[in-house]
Amino acid sequence: MAICDEMGATLRSSAYSPNIKDRLDYSCAIFDHKGELCAQAAHIPVHLGSMAYAMTQIVADLSWKGGDMVIMNDPYLGGTHLPDVTLISAVHINNELIGFVANRAHHADIGGITPGSMPATSQNISEEGILLDNIRFVKGHHLDENLLNELLTQNKYPARKPKQNIADLRAQLAANHQGISELHKLLEEFGLNVVSNYMNHVLNNAEITVRKLLGTLDDGQFSCLMDNGAHINVSIKINHENQTAVVDFSGTSKQLSSNFNAPASVCRAAVLYVFRCLVNKDIPLNEGCLRPLELRIPNYSFINPAFPAAVVAGNVETSQIIVDCLFAALGVMAASQGTMNNFTFGNEKFQYYETLCGGTGAGPNHHGTSAIQSHMTNSRLTDPEILEQRFPVQVEYFKVRKNSGGKGKFNGGDGVERCLCFHQPVQVSILANRRQTEPFGLAGGNAGACGENWYIDPDGKMYALPACVEVDVPAGGSILIRTPGGGGFGTKQE
Repeated sequence: MAICDEMGATLRSSAYSPNIKDRLDYSCAIFDHKGELCAQAAHIPVHLGSMAYAMTQIVADLSWKGGDMVIMNDPYLGGTHLPDVTLISAVHINNELIGFVANRAHHADIGGITPGSMPATSQNISEEGILLDNIRFVKGHHLDENLLNELLTQNKYPARKPKQNIADLRAQLAANHQGISELHKLLEEFGLNVVSNYMNHVLNNAEITVRKLLGTLDDGQFSCLMDNGAHINVSIKINHENQTAVVDFSGTSKQLSSNFNAPASVCRAAVLYVFRCLVNKDIPLNEGCLRPLELRIPNYSFINPAFPAAVVAGNVETSQIIVDCLFAALGVMAASQGTMNNFTFGNEKFQYYETLCGGTGAGPNHHGTSAIQSHMTNSRLTDPEILEQRFPVQVEYFKVRKNSGGKGKFNGGDGVERCLCFHQPVQVSILANRRQTEPFGLAGGNAGACGENWYIDPDGKMYALPACVEVDVPAGGSILIRTPGGGGFGTKQE
């Protein structure tokens, strides 16, 4: 985990775009020689749980030589959505493959029909940007920049700033080199046998720990409706004798024509996150946590769609509702804000993306937390000074949205209000949920407040916007987003 932290520090200090350098929208991990996730830093949960979904297949399909690196962002092969670009490097000692290091970072733009590559209206994955399918762009330590430039520009919807992409990819390259270097130091200190045994140990220990956890849980079921009319259904059945569980999503809505489809890797990442959260021990989040669990994710549902369905909102929005359903089925926590409130603005010259915090749900013995990134995201916001220096925008205000959390014996956390005014015309894209469906309470607790999106014209007149929208904002126009609160838990004692 410390090595993953070092990789993240290198990536942050080397990156060009605020998405990575300031918002910290990246993740770093170590995998064993079979491609099983061993450890990750405390970065973005949806990134690494989904990355693990594909690694074993990638390892089997490719021949790995020292100094090679592979680039990928394909959501159907363990990616999340196209802006999240992953670099994978093999780690060798004496020509023997001992594992892999990888990092995933959200690029400011990877092409597609809107600046920032987070379109609200995409219906096909090709409209969301450039798809990179396990391409070896570093061979024998040599970076093929011409290949990268060709990949980024020779497309129906090319990347708008390929030089920025390549600059951030070089930072990702440096992060993997840091991970390889640190692993070699570990091997020199302890030897291959000890390091390999401990890789196995952390996986086995996680499995044992989750099996013990399952002995304390009961069966449960929950269904949750989203703003677009789709619903997620989950049932959890515990076999206490075998210390195993079946997590079954049968009954979930079919594949959608919108971009709220979430590849199975994202669903898997949400399950991994939830059960790791329930473990009250300091263990690395890794593949061992999933060994006692059988996942049943229906084919052609919107949490296991078929290529080339649009998926850009599945990673950021649908994943949050999956987590809410799982926690509710186990009676652990009321709904969080259930959205990442994805806000993108830009044009051909600049692009910027951020997610907005909100309230988390209350539980049987705790209040929810206000104004915090919840569950499947863990990114920051760019500091106002840096945001206003890099882009033609002014932060009018950013504050807690008082009393937006649901009341109960324990109250849900409050959301936030964030208003940005633009000095130049920009195209804005908002991808969100829970603008119509409230974040539910549990055990008699009240629901949290729905979120709201508003456009404010240069004269100050306000216009309500839907949950998902693309809008051209003129100079002097503003966007106000009010994020949802979390649900309350239990009946309030008078």
